Amino acid sequence: MTGWAGQVGRIRVIGTGVMGRGIVQLAATGGTTVELADAAPDAVGQAIEYVGGMLDRLAAKGKLTEEQARAAKNRMIPVADPLAPAEGVDLVLEAVREDVQIKHTLFAGLERVCGPETVFATNTSSLSVTEIAAGLTDPARLIGLHFFNPVPLMRLVEVVPGARTAQWLPAEALELVRRWGHEPVLAKDAPGFLVNHAGRGLNTEALQILSEALAEPADVDRIARDVLGLKLGPFELLDLTGLDVSHAVLESIWSGFHSEPRLRPSWLTRPRVAAGLYGRKTGEGFYRYTEGKQQVEPEPPAPEVRDIPVYTSDDQLARMLSAAGVQVVPDAYPDAALLVPLRGESTVEAAGRSELPPDRVSGVDVLGHEKRFTLSVHPGLDPAFGRAAWGALAATGRPVTIVRDGPAPIAQRLLASIVNTACYLAAQNLATPSDIDTAVRLGLGYPRGPLEWGEAFGAEKVLRILNGLLHATGDPRYRPSSWLTERVALGVALTASGTRPADLR
Repeated sequence: MTGWAGQVGRIRVIGTGVMGRGIVQLAATGGTTVELADAAPDAVGQAIEYVGGMLDRLAAKGKLTEEQARAAKNRMIPVADPLAPAEGVDLVLEAVREDVQIKHTLFAGLERVCGPETVFATNTSSLSVTEIAAGLTDPARLIGLHFFNPVPLMRLVEVVPGARTAQWLPAEALELVRRWGHEPVLAKDAPGFLVNHAGRGLNTEALQILSEALAEPADVDRIARDVLGLKLGPFELLDLTGLDVSHAVLESIWSGFHSEPRLRPSWLTRPRVAAGLYGRKTGEGFYRYTEGKQQVEPEPPAPEVRDIPVYTSDDQLARMLSAAGVQVVPDAYPDAALLVPLRGESTVEAAGRSELPPDRVSGVDVLGHEKRFTLSVHPGLDPAFGRAAWGALAATGRPVTIVRDGPAPIAQRLLASIVNTACYLAAQNLATPSDIDTAVRLGLGYPRGPLEWGEAFGAEKVLRILNGLLHATGDPRYRPSSWLTERVALGVALTASGTRPADLR
């Protein structure tokens, strides 16, 4: 049905909670008449009042004209019953509770009051669109439109066709979302769709790092923010979302992919949920909160160690230390603290490869020198030389995070996991490379899409980190995606689809 999106003039939104209100505001502002319906009749009036207030605020800030705000408010029409006759309604979009039986009952009722030309959409974030559509007499008329909260500000919408969705509908749904001023991506009906699946790359690896006792949550978050450029560290994000929600998503996506190792949740989350340590909403999670404000212990001051010289094979680091007044020596003299640069390996491995005495060797991540140093400490290090290394790095004026030595530096593990997860999405054809990058950039707020990020960092470096982790741990969660290994071998960009069988036909 080519041109359907341009003909949509009236929709019905069922469910006027946070998500429903946001969708109403978006559609009404985008020029569409919106019927509001809810199982609780009083909720409809409250939603209209709330959205009207939001439109007035936008007009006061100059983001809408008063005329535009007034026109959008006039497009909101209260409906007493979600199953009221729907003559003239082009699209019914539900934003009700995440319960497949509730959705089945709702859509079965809608089939009775809507004409065959009315399209149905679900805003589900965790249920299968195909399973929801299976309750319909005509499953071809239903599609997933997954909006993100807050809807007016989060420009991303995942368009998710089910197995029986009409072939013409996805392209028209994409066009409708664009008409409303948001950015759509096309996703397969797989567990987690795109954003929730891609987000496992950061969260599962951060939890794995915590379970290995390599660093405290605040240290991991500082590294994620300063070294990788994320707006929120993984544990800040878990606290913001609420661990009760995140734990369920972790478990759901893992089980949905039949215990795929790279998506394996951590044992740490279940007891924390049982203890009510959800995060901000309960006042304590990975952090404590006082009046909603996160409480974080300040970083300890670095020692001033001037009598021990420093040696490093990293020329850039050596220049930075010399410029800060640190005595840098040209060789691994017996009295020198030794700083080995870490590239996808542990400090102990790097020291052995370089034939350096481990008692004087600390590791330093090669990433993030602009904003933060990460110093890795192994059990055999002489504390005096470790303090000297810490003091030398701090002399440059940059903060230093001290972590326990692991199979690879923390920032490199997080980045490799983020990129590898996106590569798996691409390899399984769950979305195009471009849509994967767009979804993650807009939906998760990363500084760039994960495939683009991996390409900029160096796909061969990501592969080296993953292979090192796989060798060191034996954990199949680190096995590289075929999308990554093939492209490194062939010199094809991670962001490119490459030649496919269809290209030969």
